[in-house]
Order: sequence, then C-alpha cells, then structure tokens
Amino acid sequence: MTTAKQLLIILDRDGVINFDSDDYIKSADEWVAIKSSLAAISDLTKAGYTLVVASNQSGISRGLLTLKTLATIHDKMLKEVADSGGAISAIEFCPDHPDRAGEDRKPSTGMVLRLLNRFNAKAKDTWFVGDSQSDISCAINANCKPALVLTGKGERTLKAKGFDKNIPVFENLKAFTDQLLAKSS
Repeated sequence: MTTAKQLLIILDRDGVINFDSDDYIKSADEWVAIKSSLAAISDLTKAGYTLVVASNQSGISRGLLTLKTLATIHDKMLKEVADSGGAISAIEFCPDHPDRAGEDRKPSTGMVLRLLNRFNAKAKDTWFVGDSQSDISCAINANCKPALVLTGKGERTLKAKGFDKNIPVFENLKAFTDQLLAKSS
C-alpha cells in the first residue's frame, strides 16, 4: 500500500517562525514568536499542508544550551503554534558546530532528506522557507523549492554578494503563505 503524497513545507526556525538573535536563542524565554508567522502556519495547516522544521542549532555544541533546554524551547513553539490553530508535524535539528559539520548541518541535506522520506513528499513539490543562505543552499541541494523571508537574517542574506536574484523573496512567512494560497485556490 502506498501513502498519498504529502503537501510538505519545510521551515527554518530562528528568523522564520521566531525572532532571531546573533547571540543564539538559549532559553524558552528568549524564544519569541513572530505573530504573523503563527498566523501563516495556521493558514497553511488549515489549507492541508504539513509543516515541519529543519534548524541548525550549533548553540548546543557551543555549550550555550542543553538538549533539555532545546526541548523546552520546542515545546513552547509547538504550544504557541497549536494555540494559534496551526500544527508542526516534525522538528529536525542539527547540533553540529560549523567547524565540525556533518551531513545534517545546512546547507547539507540530511535533515531535509529525512523529512521528505518520513512524509512521503517529493522534493520538487516541497517549499523550504528560510532566512539565510544556508537555508536557500540546502533547499537547492535537496532539489526543493527555496523561498527567502526578510525576517531574521533575510535582509542581510538578500544583500549578500552572489545571492541568486531568481530566488523568490517575501517580507515574511505570512506574505509567502498568502501568495502560495492565492495561487493554489
């Protein structure tokens, strides 16, 4: 028996769902949702999309937070998303330090390939929304459809030398969602 193809959207966490910090998000108190992102996740959930997260979390290997603290942050995120009427079906994270990056750390594709496999999704039909070049490169490396949001590090990413001007750019996750849902209706 084959499972139906999923409408999957992969989201980066920091800078897409919540406000980012150059000092890392090290506690649940520091994790603050972008309200329009919660609304976007709700809209996408109601439209039948499965939303998942793929996030580099080098703060763990840097000793800035523990796995237990990360779990507490994710519990807060999942609760706020659910309270807003949305759902995140899976969270993949990579604790690797950039200097010792394995196959999971974006822009490598380990996390994304596991998510695509787990949800029986086709890469070419899957959006990956992020705010950094590593997110965009990961999406391209995995054959997903990349989208850049200008929240978080997005403005910096857009202005960086060599940024591919063919990548769709959105003010925030809500703007991406509104355009995606308008095109699919």
